[in-house]
Amino acid sequence: MLELIWPAVFLALPLPWLVWRLLPPAQAEQSALRVPFFSSWKELQGGQQMSATRARLLSLLVLVLIWLSLLLAAARPTWIGASITLPMEGRDLLLAVDISGSMMIEDMRVGRNMATRVDAVKYVVGEFIQRRRGDRIGLILFGSQAYLQAPLTFDGTTVKRFLQEAQVGFAGKETAIGDAIGLSVKRLRQRPAESRVLILLTDGVNNAGAVSPRAAARLAAENGIRVYTVGVGADELKQAGIFGSSFGSRTVNPSRDLDEDTLQLIADTTGGKYFRARDPAELAEIYGLLDLLEPVDQEAATYRPRQSLFHWPLAVAFCLSCLLAASQLIRPAMLSAERPGR
Repeated sequence: MLELIWPAVFLALPLPWLVWRLLPPAQAEQSALRVPFFSSWKELQGGQQMSATRARLLSLLVLVLIWLSLLLAAARPTWIGASITLPMEGRDLLLAVDISGSMMIEDMRVGRNMATRVDAVKYVVGEFIQRRRGDRIGLILFGSQAYLQAPLTFDGTTVKRFLQEAQVGFAGKETAIGDAIGLSVKRLRQRPAESRVLILLTDGVNNAGAVSPRAAARLAAENGIRVYTVGVGADELKQAGIFGSSFGSRTVNPSRDLDEDTLQLIADTTGGKYFRARDPAELAEIYGLLDLLEPVDQEAATYRPRQSLFHWPLAVAFCLSCLLAASQLIRPAMLSAERPGR
């Protein structure tokens, strides 16, 4: 259905006519010249005068069309689509993703290649977001500080894009787990009690922020928010020896800083669960289990998609103006070219 947002603009439709009727005509003084052969010259010019009259009428018609197109564009025509009812079931799901400096460690094996933790998380969590039909998804990124990257929304595609664009270190090099949970509580506390879920993903220990993870977990539990924690990082990583050979190589634990006890405590306090993801396959399996979260009834929402169309009449007015200007420039040249032949 086509709708005009500002139809009152068409009250200005007679404005050019009123200007033409009410304002006095421009006065032009021309020199007079008496010629004895004026009647003969007038007969010769009769055909040209008829052509000029038709040209003036055509120009007037084009001007009217330009004015109508401009008024139509100013009225903001909008196409309103059919009503779309959003799902009545779903959850308010916040994702808190760690983007501290340690997320650049390459210990996540993808096939035969090694990938950074953040790249593996972006891939797996992005697929998870796309599968959560009917859920409002939000995204919190945290390092030394926590900030809301995307509020709760049904637009999972945009949330996924925001996650893909996140860069390690933008929020600082340290890890503020408590602040991330506290910010999540602030965003979820006003939502229906049965649907508040936070999935927190980190690879380190809380070493920054103003709120401790324990205090934040208690606050989340008091507000009925279930927190599912995910610890990311391999248990062992083989480092090459001298000149990349096996001589002098050693095996280290890249996740030695991961505070699993705190993550388990957060999950137990809030009624959630703690998961351990040592590689992308385990991470994908964890998010597959989270997909099984039972949806809950929510208030139905209905909207009608709207598409603005003002640029089409504006383009018509622009094209007609260009054609009119070109005709005014070309016509005198054509007339001057015809006169020598007569």
